[in-house]
Amino acid sequence: MSKNLVIVESPAKAKTIEKYLGKDFTVLASYGHVRDLVPKEGAVDPDNDFAMKYEVIDRNQKHVQNISKALKAADALYLATDPDREGEAISWHLYELLKEKKLLKDKPVHRVVFHEITKKAVTEAIAHPEQLSINLINAQQARRALDYLVGFKLSPLLWKKIRRGLSAGRVQSPALRMIVERELEIEAFKTREYWTIDAELTAQDQVFKAKLTHLNTEKLNQFSITNAQDAEQTRQMLLDVADGQLVVSKIEKKQQNRNPAPPFTTSTLQQEASRKLGFTTKRTMMVAQQLYEGIDIGGETAGLITYMRTDSVNLSLEAVQDIRSLIAENYGPENVPKEPRLYKTKSKNAQEAHEAIRPTYPRHLPSQLKTHLSAEQYKLYDLIWKRTIACQMTHAVLNLIAVDFTCDNEKHIFRATGSSIAKPGFMAVYLEGKDDSKESDDKESFLPAMEEGRPIKLNDILAGQHFTEPPPRYGEASLVKALEDHGIGRPSTYATIISTLQNREYVSLESKRFYPTDVGRIVNKFLTEHFTKYVDYDFTANLEDELDAVSRGEMEWIPLMSSFWQPFNTLIHEKEEQVQRKDVTQEAIDEKCPQCNSALSIRLGRNGRFIGCTNYPECSYTRNLNDDSAATAAAPETVEGRVCPKCESPLVIKAGRYGKFIGCSAYPKCKHIEPIEKPQDTQVECPQCKKGSILKRKSRNGKVFYSCSEYPKCNYALWDAPINESCPECHWPVLTVKQTKTRGVEKVCPQKDCKYATPYEGDPDDVQGPK
Repeated sequence: MSKNLVIVESPAKAKTIEKYLGKDFTVLASYGHVRDLVPKEGAVDPDNDFAMKYEVIDRNQKHVQNISKALKAADALYLATDPDREGEAISWHLYELLKEKKLLKDKPVHRVVFHEITKKAVTEAIAHPEQLSINLINAQQARRALDYLVGFKLSPLLWKKIRRGLSAGRVQSPALRMIVERELEIEAFKTREYWTIDAELTAQDQVFKAKLTHLNTEKLNQFSITNAQDAEQTRQMLLDVADGQLVVSKIEKKQQNRNPAPPFTTSTLQQEASRKLGFTTKRTMMVAQQLYEGIDIGGETAGLITYMRTDSVNLSLEAVQDIRSLIAENYGPENVPKEPRLYKTKSKNAQEAHEAIRPTYPRHLPSQLKTHLSAEQYKLYDLIWKRTIACQMTHAVLNLIAVDFTCDNEKHIFRATGSSIAKPGFMAVYLEGKDDSKESDDKESFLPAMEEGRPIKLNDILAGQHFTEPPPRYGEASLVKALEDHGIGRPSTYATIISTLQNREYVSLESKRFYPTDVGRIVNKFLTEHFTKYVDYDFTANLEDELDAVSRGEMEWIPLMSSFWQPFNTLIHEKEEQVQRKDVTQEAIDEKCPQCNSALSIRLGRNGRFIGCTNYPECSYTRNLNDDSAATAAAPETVEGRVCPKCESPLVIKAGRYGKFIGCSAYPKCKHIEPIEKPQDTQVECPQCKKGSILKRKSRNGKVFYSCSEYPKCNYALWDAPINESCPECHWPVLTVKQTKTRGVEKVCPQKDCKYATPYEGDPDDVQGPK
């Protein structure tokens, strides 16, 4: 057995590090956290200085046993988990477990910290070990205790006041509030009509447009022209007075410098991967973890990027020097600024004292690694590499031009603007994306050469109708940015916050935008009305600041816990007594029941919100929330041109527990139902019956699966997308495409006895996530 035992989180990381350290070191994985709070009330005891009761996580029992066995034969223990608060906690929990087992005795225990998995970084860290940080451990314990107490106290209250099975979180609840408040803004938004007037011009055989800015010498604003009649009158008047031409009255030219964006933090990487690659935050972090832990790049296993959970935009001096020399070689010395670019972290909550996310070896060009990476690994590495190289390049220089055109003795002014790239600088490598931008910054508009005082041919005057738009719903990128701007959560938590809201079915993601569900609205309403302080953005951010202060040793964690717990616990008991269920799940509306004349209210039912009579159960009147009248509710939407295949009654669209579906209007006499969405044909022949083709379908709870079109005659079904390729090992005629947590997207054989798997190089966007 080796003299030294090294513990990391993942087997991939262990494999990479073991190659660097040699035969005197054994590297084992803890597979994440080894202990957690016991999952029952009393795991945190506020009356005993918030003492915590831990237990070994079931799935990691065998890994703890393997570590214990290896430690018995080792001389020293090195705890090399991730260099952040969670990594420190994993090391501490393992240390405490091994101490309880009396396996440490007089053996030295070292904490090893490195921010990139390269041979140099790992061997230097082993040569200069540190001690466990009690401040980081206390901060993580306080965070875990807070989350536990909020969950175990608020969740049962939600069960009583809204519906069983609901839960609330300390950080997720303010995030839910953001999404609901944006939806309420959109619903309250009043659309306004406005018109713009443009001149279509031609100069030097180039057609371009100029916008009307002044009419009768008065400057126009957005709502100067608000209807079609005024727009058409203005258009005709301008055509008449212009008489086929406009005159160039003024030309303004200037140059503008544009600087590169700083290197990636966790937040900006998640945002940019969402905008440019269409990755979810969860997917971004999963792929980044793979790149960090190590990839076989042809006989050598190497960590390709630095640690991916960071608030820092700093780069090491050594990395900057390497990047600058690479720029000079690949893009010319003129693209290297005289002095290295230095970036300052803007986030007031920056906590991790390590680098930005960058390639560990900038000279590992993406094109050179492409054959060794999966499609998504390559896309993310390419994005990180380009951003890092660009951040140390010279600024770009843009030529900006604005031209004014007039007619009718300069009473009416049109303006055209354009830009061109005079010197690309960093833009030759990378340009940052933007949220909800109407036009891409990558597209520059150009204007032909013109001279002041010269007439320009007028082709036409165009009137355009527009409507003001509400603020856009949050996507993953914009939600992460909003969370970061408000100081809510930390780099390691953004992906968890988003996935938790979706898993609880408080929000749904449609067309890459977040919509609050009916249950999400009710939960948010309850929390904002009765626990206002605890979903307040500033309160949540201040609490994060205080946890950071604990991690720096500037605050004690037990007084922090007490200041939070005492008023929170008092409020829980007050609301339990004072708030009735109907106060939460019902919302009064100014309308009477058409059947009994009692008041109507918006209520929460099993299938979402609806309008119902407050005189229930004496009166059973209900209708859908979006229906304007009882007549609408009484007449379900029929499926045109179709009748029930069983009894030939009309088919209608119904709403059920799992959404809308098609059902027989003769229900309950006839119980025929079918999905609204037609199954998609994958064009893959069923390998079992060889008669039907495999269809993409949705189950009753919305989960995608694939099954034979000959069902029920043939019951062949799959969870993963099939492709028309036969297995080279067992010769089964169909392979499937599967997303795995550790290996990315693979082609695999669906036969249980066959273990064939190989990387999938196609587009993985439609592949379902890990099962």
